[in-house]
Amino acid sequence: MTAPTTEHHAAAPADGPHSPAATGRPASGPVEIHCPAAGWLPVCGPEALLPGRGVAALLPDGTQAALFLDRGGRIHAIGNRDPFTGAQVLSRGLTGSADGRPFVASPLLKQRFDLLTGDCLDDPSASVPVYRVRVRGGASAG
Repeated sequence: MTAPTTEHHAAAPADGPHSPAATGRPASGPVEIHCPAAGWLPVCGPEALLPGRGVAALLPDGTQAALFLDRGGRIHAIGNRDPFTGAQVLSRGLTGSADGRPFVASPLLKQRFDLLTGDCLDDPSASVPVYRVRVRGGASAG
């Protein structure tokens, strides 16, 4: 029998007493990221995610992802590579929101990337990949 999961899509927190929306923290199981070539991969425990701080993860294909827990309790995952410098630093960026949308600002040149779409808010010609995220063993999504 497989443990239930909470899958986080861009703007929708999961429901339930242990959901990010109810506690401000992810559910109890491992946080997993969906990689197109490798399927669902465990990345970290929920205790590693703190609002406003990123966590970097090395993916099987050699790329990196940056995971964030926003202040609303939602988990987001984007590519960690800053397209303007090529450095793997977005997980170290500052988080915030613009017009109600969560973003991370690169710690190098300060361009802001939408955590829901990966689009650069400061230069429409740039973007980063966005990954689906879920928490194993959490309440089912609503």
